[in-house]
Amino acid sequence: MDLDCRVTYLNERAKIFLTGRGRDHYRVGIEAESILPLAAPQARKAMQTEEFRHGDGRIVDRGEELFFEITPLMADGVLAGAVVSLQRPERFEELATKLDSHRRLSKQLQTIFDASSDGIWVCDGDGIVISINRASEQINGIRAEAVIGRNVETIVLSGMVDRSVTVEVLRCKEQVSIMQHIKRTEKELLVTGTPAFDEKGEINLVVVNERDVTDLNRLKSNLESMTRAKEKAQDELTGFMMLELDQAGIVAESKAMRKLLTTAMKLAQLDASGILLLGESGTGKSLAAKFIHKNSPRRDKPFISINCAALPESLFEAELFGHEKGAFTGASERGKIGLIGLAGDGTLFLDEVGELPLSVQAKLLKCLDENEYLPVGGRTPKKMQCSIIAATNRDLELMVRKNRFRQDLFYRLNTFVLSIPPLRERMEDLFELTSHYLTVYNEKFGQTKRFTTRTLDIFQAYPFPGNVRELVNIIKKGVALHDGDVLDEFFEDALHSPSGDSPSRELSLSQELDRAERLALQRAVAACSTTRQVAALLGTSQPTVVRKLKKHGLSL
Repeated sequence: MDLDCRVTYLNERAKIFLTGRGRDHYRVGIEAESILPLAAPQARKAMQTEEFRHGDGRIVDRGEELFFEITPLMADGVLAGAVVSLQRPERFEELATKLDSHRRLSKQLQTIFDASSDGIWVCDGDGIVISINRASEQINGIRAEAVIGRNVETIVLSGMVDRSVTVEVLRCKEQVSIMQHIKRTEKELLVTGTPAFDEKGEINLVVVNERDVTDLNRLKSNLESMTRAKEKAQDELTGFMMLELDQAGIVAESKAMRKLLTTAMKLAQLDASGILLLGESGTGKSLAAKFIHKNSPRRDKPFISINCAALPESLFEAELFGHEKGAFTGASERGKIGLIGLAGDGTLFLDEVGELPLSVQAKLLKCLDENEYLPVGGRTPKKMQCSIIAATNRDLELMVRKNRFRQDLFYRLNTFVLSIPPLRERMEDLFELTSHYLTVYNEKFGQTKRFTTRTLDIFQAYPFPGNVRELVNIIKKGVALHDGDVLDEFFEDALHSPSGDSPSRELSLSQELDRAERLALQRAVAACSTTRQVAALLGTSQPTVVRKLKKHGLSL
């Protein structure tokens, strides 16, 4: 346009942009306002300014449909008019994509897209593949060019995958996860499809994330195999342990004894010290202590046992710690090594530790705390290297409350507590115990004595206050003294009271009821395979049966 805002030039592109009155209307010489009602007045105003006259002015603005830029038109350094450049908004968006910031952002997004270790597919709202990343190419064994532009349903029909999560997402319009098998690479994938919605609530994109779980499934399978192998090895170890128990004269058919000895085996292999064995007299505490020592790393070292109730207080310290020559009246001229010294790197078993006098308890505690001891009459402490196992049939906690046993020594001794159940609570072991010791004494005395089920009935009805020790003594007497081959009659006579009453008549009412209850449960267990069947047979509830079985140490 000239200085009067009349059109002096109009290119064909401008005629295409300016529509509405026919192309013949847009010609040279017409008023610019009739063509550009927004730009022309601004150009007229700008041409009146000094800045524009010197060729330095520039105006950028936009109408409803066009962007326009007004710059001075100079001729030989003199302002001759103005130039108006027009652009559609779409062109500006096209130009914007070429900006450095846009290119950097696009590169970053593409880098993230391709750097992901998970496979990523992007599909449009019709299920057409828009893009896939490099990880997906490797996982599926394909090239991106082979799938981009194709509908996912055709990809499934081609056999490349067994199913498509995109189809499921488009159908249910929500996030979906499936397991997918890739035939080409034989991989198992966990695939999640997530929809993206436009402003109308329609799906315009589906983003699919693929995670290769083939190795994970393989590891899971290997772990299951290792677990089975471990359980098998554990069963074999348990079998070996039971064989070793049998060789050591320990019977463990009952669940309580198996659990106890499994714990004892673990403590032995850990070379644990500070083990306290609790149990009534005759339950086999000494045998359990030897079992722990035999299965510990100290098995080739000495096992020294001391009965704390058998030594007088005046001699206990000298026996335990030893003494130097001439330490007291009557002491050996050469001195004497104590039991701790004899144990060396082995095991010292303190049996009946609850019988220790309080004065001796203090000295024993000091020895255990400092891991050293001073022989009687000695001046140089000696290192204690043995492991300590203690045992008692006394209630040490009650003795502590009555100030008859030192509390600090009690806590020092009972780091690990093993309670050995009395024989009356492990009747499942009765048959094996009887068979074992009958074999032992038959071999010892050159006999072939035997027993029948009548013996078991007799033994089950007897409370065995002396526990296993009493059972062993009765069997030993029977093999050695009974004239017949069958020991049933001898056992029945041996367990009678002096007045001639049978053991069942010696029992209290509660004991008689327990005996009858146990016999009823044993017969029911023999005939049934579940606790519910036992309950139905006995006419009681299943929880009652479970409680009674536990009480009597029985199991299905």
